[in-house]
Amino acid sequence: MVKSVPQGEDGLCRCGWCGTDPLYMHYHDTEWGVPEYDDRALFEKLILDGFQAGLSWITILRKRDNFRKAFDGFQPEKIARYTPKKLDALMQDAGIVRNKAKIEGSVLNARGWLQIMEKEDGFSNYLWNYVDGKPKQNAWASLKQVPAETPVSQAISKDLRKRGFTFVGPTIVYAFMQAVGMVNDHIVDCHRHQAVKKLKRR
Repeated sequence: MVKSVPQGEDGLCRCGWCGTDPLYMHYHDTEWGVPEYDDRALFEKLILDGFQAGLSWITILRKRDNFRKAFDGFQPEKIARYTPKKLDALMQDAGIVRNKAKIEGSVLNARGWLQIMEKEDGFSNYLWNYVDGKPKQNAWASLKQVPAETPVSQAISKDLRKRGFTFVGPTIVYAFMQAVGMVNDHIVDCHRHQAVKKLKRR
């Protein structure tokens, strides 16, 4: 349905979820759905998707720079060694989402990331192997057709939780997969659908 893809002031059609907020539109146009293969960048996006649970993504997006500063640039090696004093400081930081379980979960996830980096062929390869190393190309006509989770996101979620990760339920994992381009879920009328489809692994 074309009406689920609003026209921006620039005349471009976009997925309806990004609305007309300039920051959200920029994120939609430049990041969402673009295949990401960097181990650390994937870790950051997974953590931020966990913080999004129960909130809107624009809330996290507006705080993303604050998160990066507060969490040492999302360097897993540092986060894995966070002390109770550091965790308390994060709970006092008004620039991020102050949720104790999510903050403590970031430490567990950093430790899980380090284990995967050691035991697997990197975090990126670990994740991308679930989709045979290349983005799954979907062709949704409307936002209503886009699933909240899939068998693949369920499998990744199950394995991550076995490895000690938290806030990685199948719905969070699928949102993550969409964001990092493991699936192309720009709807077909969106100006980014074909552009993202042409992107290939480096």
